[in-house]
Amino acid sequence: MRSTRRRAGALLLSLALTAPLAACSGGDDAGGATTLDYWLWDDRQLPAYQDCADAFHAANPDVTIKITQTAWAQYWQNLTTQLASGDAPDVWTNQSTYYPQFATQNQLLDIDPFVKRDNVDLTVYQPGLSEVWVKDGKRYGLPKDWDTMALVVNTGVLGKRGVDPAQLENLTWNPADGGTFEQVIAKATVDANGRNGLDPAFDKNSVQVYGFLPEWADGANGQNGWAVFAAANGFSYLDKNPWGTHYNYDDPKLAETIGWFKRLIDKGYAPRLDKQSSVANSELIIAGKGAMTVAGSWTILTFMDEKVKQQLAFTPVPAGPSGRKSSINGLSDSIWAGGEHPEQAWKWVKFLASADCQDRVAQRAVVFPAITSASQKVEAAHQAAGRDVHAFTAAAKKDTFLLPVTEHGTELNPIVQDAIQSAILGDTPVGAALKDANDKVNALFK
Repeated sequence: MRSTRRRAGALLLSLALTAPLAACSGGDDAGGATTLDYWLWDDRQLPAYQDCADAFHAANPDVTIKITQTAWAQYWQNLTTQLASGDAPDVWTNQSTYYPQFATQNQLLDIDPFVKRDNVDLTVYQPGLSEVWVKDGKRYGLPKDWDTMALVVNTGVLGKRGVDPAQLENLTWNPADGGTFEQVIAKATVDANGRNGLDPAFDKNSVQVYGFLPEWADGANGQNGWAVFAAANGFSYLDKNPWGTHYNYDDPKLAETIGWFKRLIDKGYAPRLDKQSSVANSELIIAGKGAMTVAGSWTILTFMDEKVKQQLAFTPVPAGPSGRKSSINGLSDSIWAGGEHPEQAWKWVKFLASADCQDRVAQRAVVFPAITSASQKVEAAHQAAGRDVHAFTAAAKKDTFLLPVTEHGTELNPIVQDAIQSAILGDTPVGAALKDANDKVNALFK
């Protein structure tokens, strides 16, 4: 669901809040009480899940939840290390493109028998989220939250160029000329002499404000960068999703999309990859160094902070030849198959996926919980606080697509990312780079 840049952008250092990694799996305390280790990566969500842990312990005094929060990149490194050593956390927050590797290695507990035994109602969740966590008849998680994509725009930057945010609601895009979306990008791009991208005298080698900030450290799914445009152009990752076995990265529809991004850079409307700032796109947008970028719903409070929200807004991604598309994805909580307390772990996971916990998460309004009723409470909370989030909620009700859920997910990330970066840098023709990557990716399945 959420790329490395997405989670690591605001967190450059990992933060462990509990005991050292050498002692992860929960144990028995005096008197038969049980302590479960629970891992997550999002510091913004930590308070909400501590609320859930406290409520769970109050209802189950014999079970204590010990939470460890670590930044995204370090999180997966630590988890892999602990699984290899046979001392993993009892329960951890899982992501749909990561979990197949754990399921394939029999490191996740199949919770389907528990779900059926306890008659868990799967219809309360956002449609489509529950099925992602099923492989070969085994279920490895219950939906935790969901996210969609939109554009975040600096209305101050656009206002100076005569662009009304209302104009952005119905932008169109195509890979040939960029549609009305590229026209706005060009108008919002400003050089050192104050000339925008539509001015014949515009100096693309001396840009002060870029009209669009792409994301290229985005693995094989492009969630924060090219995915919504490729999907709007008719591209699909796989022969089927989830659990397809043939990728389509050689599809001309994707090549056309990446080619458009390259031309955008060549025109000076977006920063060159080899000269891209080390500062996160979110910070550049807030600082007025960029006019627009793709953002996920998990960033709402980042951009709607009281100090900056008056100059920022969210608007739908542009509609392409195949319509307006947004990825939709969600997290889940998984149980380690090697844990010593499967019943207690299941009880905790069931609580995390319940309205009781997800309503508590909703009160913090950091993410949209997977249970529909809780998600509606988040939307109401944003409205009450003056935060317009319709671009995300509307996307969830329309044409959405799943990020790729397959075997070899982590193996193909560097293959595809390196190929696309090579094409963007001009080192390799776009079509050739993508075909080569596609051959390597599909070879993993043979």
